[in-house]
Amino acid sequence: MLRPPATFATARLVGRMPRADDGPAVFASYASDPEVTRYLAWKAYDRVEPLNVFLRECVANWEKGGGHFAWLLCLKGTDTPIGSIGLTLEGGGKAMFGYALAKKFWHHGFAAEALAFLVEWSLAQPGIFRAYAFCDVENPASARVMEKAGMVREGVLRRWHIAPTLGPEPRDCIVCAKVK
Repeated sequence: MLRPPATFATARLVGRMPRADDGPAVFASYASDPEVTRYLAWKAYDRVEPLNVFLRECVANWEKGGGHFAWLLCLKGTDTPIGSIGLTLEGGGKAMFGYALAKKFWHHGFAAEALAFLVEWSLAQPGIFRAYAFCDVENPASARVMEKAGMVREGVLRRWHIAPTLGPEPRDCIVCAKVK
């Protein structure tokens, strides 16, 4: 079973495994912000406890070595989460990514920096041939993150993803990928 690195560092960021006590900091930084979660598969948290449950599930995935791997993103020299990035290893040599960043850190290249590192890591693995991510068609800033991370826009996935903040219907998404 392929296991990603538990931590990683880029020029300005450190990605680390979540801890059970990260809930209040993650909640305050980005997970309670409806603008941050607008296009995501989950609504903004209105209480810390459900977020704590999710973070414990993330820790359990790392411990068992499978499923969805999540890192909290911190500015170098700090331990305070400013966002997160996740990797799901899929069958057939695919690595799928997702990310969220606190609003005050948007437009500084942080998400692209973390994504580029993990895309390169994944494609350096012998069994991974495709690194990809998708975003809502109404979220062009996220598509730009993927492109800055070295992915190429492949097209639109019709009625692909439900963003519960926007409603119950599946929405069209831009898909970007880097392949080897």
